[in-house]
Amino acid sequence: MNIALWIVQGLLALMFIFAGSTKALQYEKAKASLPWVKDYSRGYVTLIGVSELLGGLGLVLPQATGIWPILTPVAALALGVVMILAAAFHAKRREYQGIGMNIVLLILAVFVAIGRF
Repeated sequence: MNIALWIVQGLLALMFIFAGSTKALQYEKAKASLPWVKDYSRGYVTLIGVSELLGGLGLVLPQATGIWPILTPVAALALGVVMILAAAFHAKRREYQGIGMNIVLLILAVFVAIGRF
């Protein structure tokens, strides 16, 4: 089970670090590739990106270093909340194609949270 958790943590971390860094650090690239970014302020998009970036780091670093490993399931739960909010956001905007990915990421984050608690 530990190996499965590490694999899921690693994949989720890579995904959230990549997505978060794009939103937080490369606003113009995010604006070109994500249709919703054009409708929201740079600060809002950056906040989401920083949240995803820190959550991605929190999925791996605490558990890997042994420093406050309780932060790993907390990060997973926080990212799960972000995915619930993202699904609601996309539903409100009638962007239904994005909701499937939000649900998959939510399930994986919950798996990590339960496995690490």
